[in-house]
Amino acid sequence: MDGSQASGRMTEFAAGQMGEAQSTNLVTRYAVGLMSGTSVDGIDAAVVRITGAVGTRPEVQLLGFENTPFSTQVRDEIFTLFDVKKATLDRVGRLNVWLGELFAEAALSVIAKSGLAPGDISHIGSHGQTLYHHPTDEIIGGYALRYTAQIGEGSIIAARTGITCVSDFRPADMAVGGQGAPLVPFTEHLLYGEEKRTLLLQNIGGIGNMTVLPAGSPPEDVFAFDTGPGNMLIDGLVTHMSGGKSKMDAGGAIASQGHPNERLLDLLMQEPYYSQSSPKSTGRELFGSAYIARLLAHQQEYNLSDEDLVATVTMLTARSISEAYRKYVQERYPADMLIVGGGGSYNPVLLRYLQADLEPLGVQVLTQEQLGLSSDAKEAVAFALLADYTLVRRPNNLPAATGASRPVIMGKISYPF
Repeated sequence: MDGSQASGRMTEFAAGQMGEAQSTNLVTRYAVGLMSGTSVDGIDAAVVRITGAVGTRPEVQLLGFENTPFSTQVRDEIFTLFDVKKATLDRVGRLNVWLGELFAEAALSVIAKSGLAPGDISHIGSHGQTLYHHPTDEIIGGYALRYTAQIGEGSIIAARTGITCVSDFRPADMAVGGQGAPLVPFTEHLLYGEEKRTLLLQNIGGIGNMTVLPAGSPPEDVFAFDTGPGNMLIDGLVTHMSGGKSKMDAGGAIASQGHPNERLLDLLMQEPYYSQSSPKSTGRELFGSAYIARLLAHQQEYNLSDEDLVATVTMLTARSISEAYRKYVQERYPADMLIVGGGGSYNPVLLRYLQADLEPLGVQVLTQEQLGLSSDAKEAVAFALLADYTLVRRPNNLPAATGASRPVIMGKISYPF
């Protein structure tokens, strides 16, 4: 199967692929998408040109992308506030505004890099930084409560840039029984869906999530779910092992020197989350610091080297993805291709493990880059598109993916004046 046959919508996603002639007599606007994920490695900022009326399948050109790493001070504060006992109101409030300033600076920087001015930009869509996510019901006072906390104040972004900003997308979906995640599948259907091939889109950020795009499917047939840990456990182990000097297993260098321990892998795959039916989502609440501590205890129990433990956890990410496909997708929608994005797509050991598991099942494994696209920019672009729908009051969640009872308009709007 030739990867170059990927959807035309995806090809237009790549910088320089959409010619000027294609945008003639169509509605065209420029937008910025901002994203900071569970890996907390910095702010992803993308400038896109969107052509086509909202509600139609858009043509999207990536004009510019930047990742602005967080300073050690900011990163440490975010990680501190992942601990609910330390996340006091004053610290959360202060970080909310601080991140708003940083997001605004990132937006202005990428706009300038793209050769545009703030006045050229229609809107900004900002995911923000997740501090806490509780996607299932908690019964309090007779109410079934679902709640989430993404910070990076939208009003600060709007005030500093002079551009309307849409932020805080998840609560609207959760208010109608959804999990507030995953949100990107809505835009993946717009950009990647094909008539004749079933595609899987696998993001490997801190958490892994899969979107299933059945061939020729309407939006209601698309579904998605978090597969489990992405880079989060690998990053956590490397940070611990290096005493904080390294934050990730760059290029899979550590895993490549080790061997996965099958006994430990089998034990880890018994995690109940993997057997939950979709829709489902997870995060640092399950695969955070307490899970890292358990892995380090297993390292002693199984007498593993650092390299073997990192290799085992890298295999865990791959195996949780392949098993999710086997359990929840393969019988209904045998897939032709799995397209990998996110930071995990730069780990050749992880990709090799995925290929070994999935290609015997007839699923070709390719990265966004192999299709001429950008793994780094994909989610930032998604929030620019989600905000596009918010501003014209069109629903922009995908109930089949989030579990919401109905379509809703997600996002809160901050105007600059």
